[in-house]
Amino acid sequence: MIKPLEGVYVALTTPFAGDGISAAKLKDNVRKLNATAVAGYLVLGSTGESVSLTDAESLELVEAVLEAAAPEKKILVGSAREWTKGTIDFTASLPDRGIAAVLVRPPSYFKSSLTREALRTHYLAVADASRYPVLVYNMPANTGISLEPRLVIDLASHPNIAGLKESGGSLAFVAEVVREVPGRFHYFLGSGYVVYPGLEMGASGAILAVANAVPEMCAELFRLFQAGKKEEARRLQLDLVPLNKALVGVYGIAGLKYAQDLRGYSGGLTRLPLLPVDAKGRAEIDALLKKTGF
Repeated sequence: MIKPLEGVYVALTTPFAGDGISAAKLKDNVRKLNATAVAGYLVLGSTGESVSLTDAESLELVEAVLEAAAPEKKILVGSAREWTKGTIDFTASLPDRGIAAVLVRPPSYFKSSLTREALRTHYLAVADASRYPVLVYNMPANTGISLEPRLVIDLASHPNIAGLKESGGSLAFVAEVVREVPGRFHYFLGSGYVVYPGLEMGASGAILAVANAVPEMCAELFRLFQAGKKEEARRLQLDLVPLNKALVGVYGIAGLKYAQDLRGYSGGLTRLPLLPVDAKGRAEIDALLKKTGF
């Protein structure tokens, strides 16, 4: 079954210029990415430092991506806020064109009170109100909340909940969810470590931070898998692991942005409190990109 959102998406970084965002640099990045085989873009995700952006900046970045993206590229937008009405209102403020789905991480500040029923109530209210399909976002490393597979399966019955981005990297999570959700449901892998095995187990695609630096590699892995060239896809996954480890696992957004700079994209600095990658990290990233041919 071909699903409308399947494929590999770039979880876009946010370029800054001094104290402000740079919509122009983001447009340049997207226009360069248009030449690759990625399925589309996630703007305002974790990799985009979305929690460090104002609503006005966030909307400006969404407009920039909508303007720069090629017609065939699908746009996903992170629209979560720390309270249910805030998420509903920000989602409603998004442009009424060109957005394929919104990605909603769970609120997490009051995590001790965010029971399964509280999270279920939150997501159902957002899905009821949203004019766009909703993707549930499990990002336990950042939120401190790990959504239960049974909760995701329950939410999947809502007609406006179109899928999940699971960034915990658990193949057990894939196995438990994909066998019980409706055929229309998209299971997106959020970890570059498990793209190949996740696809093998039934995932629809991936939304990846590492794709900012090596979009060709990530898109090719998906293409090879879809073409039945699984041994080639498996080998490419093995090549992707050290890149993902360094650029996402070890040096984070700062390292990823440095790798973008090396590859001719606009990465630049992170927004405080995130600090730039240090000299040791820059040297390691330099060497790793050279070793892998990038």
